[in-house]
Amino acid sequence: MTQLKITNSYTREKEIFEPLHAPHVGMYVCGPTVSGETHLGHARPYVTFDVLYRYLKYLGYKVRYVRNITDAGHFEEEGREAVDKVATKAKLEMLEPMELVTKYTNIYHDMMELLNNQRPSIEPTATGHIVEQIEMIKDLIAKGFAYEKNGSVYFDVLKYAKGNDYGKLSGRILDDMIAGSRELENQGEKNNAADFALWKKAAPEHIMQWQSPWGMGFPGWHIECSAMATKYLGTTFDIHGGGMDLLFPHHESEIAQSSISNGKPPVKYWMHNNMITVNGKKMGKSYGNTITLNEMFTGTHELLEQGYSPITVRFFILQTHYRSTLDFTNDSLKAAEKGLQRLLNAHNALRDMTYKADGTIDSNEDSAVNKLCLDCHDQMNDDLGTAQVLATLFDLSSRVNSWKNGQQKMNASEETFNILKKTFHDFIDVILGLKDERTSGDEGSMDAVMQLVISLRKQAREKKDFTTSDIIRDELLKAGIQLKDGKDGTSWEKS
Repeated sequence: MTQLKITNSYTREKEIFEPLHAPHVGMYVCGPTVSGETHLGHARPYVTFDVLYRYLKYLGYKVRYVRNITDAGHFEEEGREAVDKVATKAKLEMLEPMELVTKYTNIYHDMMELLNNQRPSIEPTATGHIVEQIEMIKDLIAKGFAYEKNGSVYFDVLKYAKGNDYGKLSGRILDDMIAGSRELENQGEKNNAADFALWKKAAPEHIMQWQSPWGMGFPGWHIECSAMATKYLGTTFDIHGGGMDLLFPHHESEIAQSSISNGKPPVKYWMHNNMITVNGKKMGKSYGNTITLNEMFTGTHELLEQGYSPITVRFFILQTHYRSTLDFTNDSLKAAEKGLQRLLNAHNALRDMTYKADGTIDSNEDSAVNKLCLDCHDQMNDDLGTAQVLATLFDLSSRVNSWKNGQQKMNASEETFNILKKTFHDFIDVILGLKDERTSGDEGSMDAVMQLVISLRKQAREKKDFTTSDIIRDELLKAGIQLKDGKDGTSWEKS
């Protein structure tokens, strides 16, 4: 089996994963700014890095997964005044800032649970680490790479760039960034247009502010992650993840300030998932296509023809490599819904199947099944190739279904049969996290009802009452439930 390789955004190379302190792995992923409802754009990075988290543990690593909550200080400097997003939204909703934060953090956690994302090891908040951020800013000032102006503190990008490769992660050229900068409000405070805020002076009416050596204010967005990552993962750790939209300025700024404060590069492997689009367009408020996860699951957004279950959305995300753009459309989601059920049906059938040797083992078939199982591991090791893994599992599903329906003899060895069972369990349940929603909650009750209906239909057929048998089958089909008769009995699935 091959070694795990991941694409390092910093080097732009696919590299063998070798943790700094094996078997321990430190992983930091930028969490949400909890100033609004969790939306579709949040689903992709957190599903992607949940799968990485699961897979690293599957490989035997002891992973400390840190994913923060930005509950203050996230503001955009480009083209507008630096205004704290949480504070602004709290005023609009007439809530206390921490009331707003709690409201949207709870929604975020609920959505992550529905997507079957495992909880991180540590989930620090920006407001809980103001002391650590102030100490890091004081250190940057002492080392001559930050300066105070009128109660705000800025990082000196030009000074840093003289001895460091600023812009390497994002592929941006500093001279071009400076030349393209617009005259911004408070721009006159900065020594250079490319400098970014570490601490912002707060107006008296600002509802989220803290005491600092530079007066009352609030932290910049970038310093939060550097302070929290250093506290929980050390001065250099293994993996830092996030969406490609964070390459600049967020992650570029993290590298600069952490490298100076800690005296070394903060991260060995940078990983970034690509963006999502909706019907071919970038998702954004200006396009009217920002879909919350609640709207996605219930189908209440005007762009949706129906609701799509959380695991369908998870499956859809994993059907595309994390570094490729992913386009959400109703047709593709409906196809994913059917594909997921087909895969889970095969998984359930295999789980219930017992090995039945027919006396002859086809060595070619045995080798083919073994190779496909091994391919799943190799594909996963090739930069988390979840799309290729799913395609291979569908190939294996065809064999499972042919065994189940009696179309083909189970002419693989018992050892191969057990490897196949383990492959389905390991990749579907453990690594990809594709649980069968039909077996939980109300769906579990539905399955019990369906087994009763199937039993009644079987009794009708045994009495040669084929009229009743056909009525049951046809009426269920109208209700969106398909019965499948096979050698081992009758199963059901949503059509």
